[in-house]
Amino acid sequence: AELMYIQQDGEDVPAHDTQEAVPARISFWKCLAFRQTWAFAAGKFMTDGVWWFFLFWTPAYLSSVYNLPSNNSTAQLLIFVLYAITLLSIIGGWLPTYFVDRKGMEPYSGRMRAMLIFAFFPLLTMFAQPLGKISYWIPVIIIGIAGAAHQAWSANLYSTIGDMFPKSTIATITGIGTTAGMVSSYVINRFSGVLFDHAANTQMTFLGFT
Repeated sequence: AELMYIQQDGEDVPAHDTQEAVPARISFWKCLAFRQTWAFAAGKFMTDGVWWFFLFWTPAYLSSVYNLPSNNSTAQLLIFVLYAITLLSIIGGWLPTYFVDRKGMEPYSGRMRAMLIFAFFPLLTMFAQPLGKISYWIPVIIIGIAGAAHQAWSANLYSTIGDMFPKSTIATITGIGTTAGMVSSYVINRFSGVLFDHAANTQMTFLGFT
């Protein structure tokens, strides 16, 4: 139903029919009644916090594990490389197009397949710390790749709004999802800081260490 509404929104109509053809605006509260809104918001809530966690805590990780404070030139180079790698997220726009144009897939199916592929890359971060014993470059590169994959996934998630809602509501739905992502980011980073301080103060005895 939403897709048909979108298609109607984009139809060319004679000037004298413009008033009748303008789609009815959907209020903020009405947007909250759609399950598609909550699906998008859940996607942002579950993923944005992890993205900001890596951006916020990677400098502290380099400082505590490798003794590379933020004012160290090597640490600055590592962070620069990490952010540079995240620019690979532009593939997020290319891959779905490749599936549609070259493989003949439906736009929705092509986007979902691309998002599935991108969703696997952040799992590499599970190996960042153990492989970090070899070189500090390895976790930085892994985190950068995971960040790029997240941004590619997120870009495609944003594009699903236009598949589900009329143009007049895109900004509202985007704002709702972004708010959910920011709440998640605050909760995760706040809790991480509290947990870090608690672990330092208790020598991690609450986890069974003696």
